[in-house]
Amino acid sequence: MMVQPLRAVHWPQIKKIYEQGIATGNATFQTTAPDWEEWDRAHILNSRIVALEAEEVIGWAALTAVSGRCVYAGVAEVSVYVSPIAQGKGVGKLLLHQLIEESERNGFWTLQAGIFPENKASIRIHEHAGFKILGTRTRIGKMNDIWRDTVLLERRSATVGVD
Repeated sequence: MMVQPLRAVHWPQIKKIYEQGIATGNATFQTTAPDWEEWDRAHILNSRIVALEAEEVIGWAALTAVSGRCVYAGVAEVSVYVSPIAQGKGVGKLLLHQLIEESERNGFWTLQAGIFPENKASIRIHEHAGFKILGTRTRIGKMNDIWRDTVLLERRSATVGVD
């Protein structure tokens, strides 16, 4: 397995993994995957990676800005998705650790994640990478007419924004 920068050529495989995550009902509030252009606009260009095994994308990770205000320029939301065929093999941990390194190289001081409480594996991976649970956002959004909670996690860099 190797990790490399995410490129447009990876999009069909990334989209498939994203759609598999959507189908679980515990990965995102999204109900459909966007097209490449929309996804590309929404994610920070310098912090996008894929995990490859035998030329196949088996996972991806990217950052999304939390705000357009300049004071929050170093704060981003984390997305990590792993193909069902690669789950339980350490791909999520590897991607998250690499994404943290990439984010710090690019000046991010705080990363956050909102994870459905049912997605215990994702919460564990984030905690393993130094994220702290800040709390539960109760009934933060509706999915299929059912109110859902998310667990809010945050990781503060020990090397960026420490001045």
